[in-house]
Amino acid sequence: MKWFVFSVLFFFASINLCYAQKTAKPENNGAESLPTTLIVYGSDTCHYCIDTKAYLKKHKIAFVYFDVDQDMAKEREMLEKLRKNNIPLHNLSLPVVEKEGEIIMNNVANFEGFLKSLSQKTK
Repeated sequence: MKWFVFSVLFFFASINLCYAQKTAKPENNGAESLPTTLIVYGSDTCHYCIDTKAYLKKHKIAFVYFDVDQDMAKEREMLEKLRKNNIPLHNLSLPVVEKEGEIIMNNVANFEGFLKSLSQKTK
């Protein structure tokens, strides 16, 4: 009986995880139609990504956020954009930000400079 209950719970948990990946909504602040909206690819487990989202919200900068851990299609999209811009993947650091085709990557050594560059890119 325990195995049956475990199997049923496992089945429903698996279905829920598969469905959650397909229905993940971007965090867009209602700005998906603005041409100057930043696209932020990150992970909810990355403190730089969390800090970047907080910075953008604080400075009222429109952005769309995609969690590449949850949305594999957006992860592939991000990797393709990096390849098109000849950015090597061996030293990839999240978050990756795109504005009008230009890719801006997190420089871990100068994270404050990275955040300031996002503000300058939107003016």
